[in-house]
Amino acid sequence: MSKITVAALQLAFTDDTAANIRSVSELVREAAGKGAEVVLPPELFEGPYFCRVEDESLFATAKPTAEHPSVLAMQSLAEELKIWIPTSFFELDGPHHYNSLAMIGPDGRVAGVYRKSHIPDGPGYEEKFYFRPGNTGFKVWSGPHKSTLGVGVCWDQWYPETARAMMLMGADILFYPTAIGTEPHDPELDTSRLWRRAMIGHAVSNVVPVVAANRIGTEHGQRFYGHSFICDERGDILAEFGADETGVLVAELDLAAAKKHRAAFGFFRDRRPELYGRLTEDI
Repeated sequence: MSKITVAALQLAFTDDTAANIRSVSELVREAAGKGAEVVLPPELFEGPYFCRVEDESLFATAKPTAEHPSVLAMQSLAEELKIWIPTSFFELDGPHHYNSLAMIGPDGRVAGVYRKSHIPDGPGYEEKFYFRPGNTGFKVWSGPHKSTLGVGVCWDQWYPETARAMMLMGADILFYPTAIGTEPHDPELDTSRLWRRAMIGHAVSNVVPVVAANRIGTEHGQRFYGHSFICDERGDILAEFGADETGVLVAELDLAAAKKHRAAFGFFRDRRPELYGRLTEDI
């Protein structure tokens, strides 16, 4: 395990699923051309962020993992380009619906599926209407150069427990695909700064690089604010976008250095799990 090149994609989406997948695919190819070995698209890139409203007709857009167009397209690309693509999608499993992520490896196969653990519910983000809470638990996967990749989905990224759990499972990098923007109930509230600070805090307190990919554009009056970024294990920004750019962020991460720094900080040496029981109790 040494150095690894990662990428985050930032772009806007429309009602045309095929066009969205083509746009993501073009950026995946661009990222791979720049040396990226793991490429992270934003959350639910198959279409607009539909969770802004409760509309029962939208359940029909969910598909099983093996049939979902986003997953199938990224499987083909991953195999062709020999890269890893953590792929967010709206999953149908029997009568159940999940906000899920398929980890697709360079052989084109789905190494496993993670189902989003934390499901938000509020104006403009009414996900509880559509998604069951994930039942997979947190997951990590083997990545390039014997690395271990941890992925949380959007609302998961606000929870320090998500990051710490993946770290205790051996994660070397944390990835967060996202769909977040303005707050319909409070036009004056700009959470873009908070959003980045929360994840940078995970980077610092776990001594781990973080990769975050968000969408941009205005969808039915809701503006998605981008600000995708890649930071190192000290929380220093290696690559970033603002609120409007479309494109690819690429950065090289030194995982050996991060591992050395993680040991030196002593955060995992000095943990006191016997004192943390309150964290697992209901309020």
